Amino acid sequence: MPNDLASSIKFGTDGWRGVIAKEFTFEQLIQVAPIAAQILAETYGSADTHHLVIVGYDRRFLSEEFAQATAEAVQQAGFDVLLSNTFAPTPAFSWAAYHRQALGALVITASHNPGIYSGLKVKGAFGGSVPPVVTQAIQDRLAKAPVSTSTEAGTLDTFDPWPDYCQVLQSKVDMKVINQAIDQKQLTVFVDTMHGATASGLQRLLSADIKELNCDRDPLFEGGAPEPLPKYLGTLIQSIQTHGQQAPTDEAVVGFIFDGDGDRIAAMDGQGNFLSSQILIPILIEHLAARRQFQGEVIKTISGSDLIPRVAALYQLPLHETPIGYKYIADHMLSAEAVLIGGEESGGIGYGTHIPERDGLLSALYLLEAAAQTGQDLTHLYHQLQTKTGFTSFYDRIDLPLSSDADKQQLMDQLQTAPFKQVLDTEVTDVLSIDGFKFCLADQSWLLIRFSGTEPVLRLYCESHQPDRVAKILAWAKDWALS
Repeated sequence: MPNDLASSIKFGTDGWRGVIAKEFTFEQLIQVAPIAAQILAETYGSADTHHLVIVGYDRRFLSEEFAQATAEAVQQAGFDVLLSNTFAPTPAFSWAAYHRQALGALVITASHNPGIYSGLKVKGAFGGSVPPVVTQAIQDRLAKAPVSTSTEAGTLDTFDPWPDYCQVLQSKVDMKVINQAIDQKQLTVFVDTMHGATASGLQRLLSADIKELNCDRDPLFEGGAPEPLPKYLGTLIQSIQTHGQQAPTDEAVVGFIFDGDGDRIAAMDGQGNFLSSQILIPILIEHLAARRQFQGEVIKTISGSDLIPRVAALYQLPLHETPIGYKYIADHMLSAEAVLIGGEESGGIGYGTHIPERDGLLSALYLLEAAAQTGQDLTHLYHQLQTKTGFTSFYDRIDLPLSSDADKQQLMDQLQTAPFKQVLDTEVTDVLSIDGFKFCLADQSWLLIRFSGTEPVLRLYCESHQPDRVAKILAWAKDWALS
């Protein structure tokens, strides 16, 4: 493979992504895919291993064609391939890799990125994101030589990933109590699939009726991006608020939002208030520990809410913190003795009860189980946790596009050589640098500044004790970045 092509393929926070027909092309893909399969074989294979690779895809432009090209290139390199015959969430392909004892899965998706992007996620035989050492091995091999052609091609068959995936998710929760609560109008469920790969997913899992929005295929994502953020959720907010005008007062209402490939989740309550994973993860910790009586470690990323360790302490659960990116959580899940939950600020949540993979649909089922068993909506469950821990906080994040690598380097240099001593009028008491720069403040607020691993964006994160305090800190950080 020519070095100029090798240098243009960079694996970020979760996989390789690029603009279609610019950075992400058929030419590059058919050279990357066989090398990825080879590295999967060297990492997870053995003499007794069936050299099978799963290939799946989402609903973006050319996803089926990219997946077909990937499957054929991997087959020609001597591997047996199971190619999905339909779109499905990325976690469904991770489960297929584990369930079918494959070497791993190659998934065509750009997750939450805008419609001009596509990408390739690499999943390991264990059913989760491969660690950085594996993606680095792929990049190193790319720079050396083209993949060698096998003397004998493998097989290529197709399969439907949905039935096995739905079956295993249904086994994790009390489906009867969820369906009963919906049927008896105690619980109403909305879901915004954002034109992505979870379309029909929750309805496949439940026997009760739900209200699914934006389930048609739109590779342009209405001109936005399939990311579970409030700015993209006008239709869901309006639908929930309209429903609330006629709904009985004792009915719990929940809306779920999934990103483009279904590994991330956010939610909405019956008033149309947005509930990020900063709110959902504490609720899930309590549900799994208190009602399900599960034990294990809680894994959070550096951008996770400070309520998470407090809820973990409430149930005497150990805590581990990682850099941002679910691959770090998955890596720790594989080495930890027991894990309850691992979650990240952007909506990726996974469970020790399942494969070490973030899964939006499984998270939705656990949250529905919590709502059905308690008869409470998610916001009420969250407020109860704030009361129990004596800790109330608010959170927000803003993303700033970067015009050039030079801008990124200049900001990075400033953070490294002259880190903030105070933010606004408050002293910085600690600086954490396992991923970006997290400034912990004397008033228990924090500001995190880091660069996206998947797109040219500077991300600013903040948690504090009042919403206006969050807004002021983020505005201060934005002014610094733009100056």
